[in-house]
Amino acid sequence: MVQSNSASSDSAPALSAQLYFDRPRGDSTRSEAERETFELSIVMPCLNEAETIALCIEKAEAFLKRADVRGEVVVADNGSTDGSRQIANAHGARIISVPRRGYGAALLGGIMAARGRYIVVGDADDSYDFSSLDAFLVQLRRGADLVMGNRFIGGIAPGAMPFLHRYLGNPVLSFLGRLFFGISAGDFHCGLRAFRADSIRTLGLQTAGMEFASEMVVRSALAKLKIVEVPVALKRDGRSRRPHLRTWRDGWRHLKFLLVYSPRWLFMLPGMCMVVFGAFLGSLLALGPLHLENNVVLDLDSFIAACFMIVVGTQLITFSIISRYYATVTGILPDSRRARALVEHVTTDRLVWLAVAFIIAGVALFGSAFSVWAHGGFGPITTPFAPRSAAAGLTAIVIGLQTFFSAFLLGVLTIPLQRSTHDVSYAEI
Repeated sequence: MVQSNSASSDSAPALSAQLYFDRPRGDSTRSEAERETFELSIVMPCLNEAETIALCIEKAEAFLKRADVRGEVVVADNGSTDGSRQIANAHGARIISVPRRGYGAALLGGIMAARGRYIVVGDADDSYDFSSLDAFLVQLRRGADLVMGNRFIGGIAPGAMPFLHRYLGNPVLSFLGRLFFGISAGDFHCGLRAFRADSIRTLGLQTAGMEFASEMVVRSALAKLKIVEVPVALKRDGRSRRPHLRTWRDGWRHLKFLLVYSPRWLFMLPGMCMVVFGAFLGSLLALGPLHLENNVVLDLDSFIAACFMIVVGTQLITFSIISRYYATVTGILPDSRRARALVEHVTTDRLVWLAVAFIIAGVALFGSAFSVWAHGGFGPITTPFAPRSAAAGLTAIVIGLQTFFSAFLLGVLTIPLQRSTHDVSYAEI
């Protein structure tokens, strides 16, 4: 058995778990060169799928034989205890043990170990038909980097997808994916998909859970890979146990991933909306109360609320700038003209001077209000200008302080990180 924990940091994600490779049946007479000439690897993540794994392998092998494709079936076992591993081995599959738990971890292990030019991944619960992969292979041969299955086009059998997944979870998350990243895919989370091995391995996929499905699509789109869709039929799976997917937990993980990878939608746009609305409302109330219909009056309390929105909105915009800066310099998000401009022009020094300007303006506004109050003998304030000037001044001071400390946070992120990478390979006999 060969054990290896060496990996290229440029072309593969860093898996914390080591992969243990079992030699597939009948493979002992093949040379290493021959075993690297597969056109297609069919990878199935597996965790206690004894009821269905044999049927999935048989269908996959039947497709390879019918389509006359040189390929392999890879089962990425994630710690099965029900005999799934032994069943898969008995049916001729190549077994990859992935100790690190999670759907994404299992798929990453299988993808990194696969030896085909193209890779198909699909759940081992017999909900997808591995004997009908022709459309995927056709698109890959035509130059597609990622071929997504679409269950809403191909057909969903009664009881195959829970009601909330079909009418809420998948449509909403797919819509957000299209909105945030401009991806045309209509089914973001289809478990059956295919891709060029070299294209996907260079993306640095890392998530270990169910959100791996979103990560693959998002990072492919950010890398400008060619993504196409093909219809896929979904039938009720053949398991008697409860599925691994948890509706609310995994749905939240997908949503969280989409937001984290889109600081513009998470921070910038909400922040700009709050600043614009707060500034508009504050300008209407700057000189005095605003009388609306039905005896509704917006006065100092509303002005303070507007100031609060401006403060929060400014903080969100700052978060957006810092997160996009960090994502750019670390390569988490791809480079762009605006990102380069951000890195070049947004510096700690410039933000500090901007912060000083806000603080000076705030002190001036607050000082003018204090002057009015002092001129009146520090008694009751009768003019609407003074309290508004004081609130506006404090708002500017708070924004200045936020910007000042954010400037130094940005400075911390610009400190070069010296990392030592130690690749260790060893064999165990």
